[in-house]
Amino acid sequence: MTALGNSPNIFWHECPVGKLDRQKLLNQRGCVVWITGLSGSGKSTLACSLGRELHSRGKLSYILDGDNLRHGLNKDLGFKAEDRAENIRRVGEVAKLFSDAGLICIASLISPYRKDRDACRAMLEDGSFVEVFMNMPLEVCEQRDAKGLYKLARAGKIKGFTGIDDPYEPPLKSEIELKLENGICAAPSAMAGQVASYLENQGFKRPALSPSPPCSPSPAIFQSESLSMDDPNAFSSLGLCRTPDTKSKHENIEPSLERKQKQLSGN
Repeated sequence: MTALGNSPNIFWHECPVGKLDRQKLLNQRGCVVWITGLSGSGKSTLACSLGRELHSRGKLSYILDGDNLRHGLNKDLGFKAEDRAENIRRVGEVAKLFSDAGLICIASLISPYRKDRDACRAMLEDGSFVEVFMNMPLEVCEQRDAKGLYKLARAGKIKGFTGIDDPYEPPLKSEIELKLENGICAAPSAMAGQVASYLENQGFKRPALSPSPPCSPSPAIFQSESLSMDDPNAFSSLGLCRTPDTKSKHENIEPSLERKQKQLSGN
């Protein structure tokens, strides 16, 4: 693969609706939950359980699964060290976009190299990267072997398989570490609840304060909600503000209508 440097003729374009505005609309803070661990450690299972748990709590999330992404976005990549690094870089950039959109992005990948995970963490400078380490012993993962990959790796039919002939570098300071308790693995729903509770305690389920109020709604919104523009509580009931400009225009409508009605009635 050829790495292209940044062109001096490319500029960042700012848009009026920012991350804080989107977070307020969704009533949550965008973040990235990065689940890492050996193959068979339960990453994808946890990701799906966490997505279901967040959905039940009214929070919008999206899962970036490592295997699924290799069917599309990363289908041109292999499993050499440089391809693995590019795989993680791409997923990190996409996860960053989801976080910026205000979603809780759940990334589930082996991501064996510490420097690649740290590079993804560095993409989110606002502390919204939550690393979850599925710390399951190799023998447990190999015993599960739902995909039959460990058997193929042991037979030499798969080269560079993480945990067998390619290293896995465990996180040094992950936000959450999930492991066996007395030799027993917790249920996926219990682990998902633990991660969801962490997000709630860290404030990711609440929006940050928006720097500017949203625009006033059009009358069509009030018609669809069976509300009236005359109702002073209508704006606040929808969580919106009423700008002075909208108010002045609305107040000028009533005298004009009254004059028109008087003219038609002859008064």
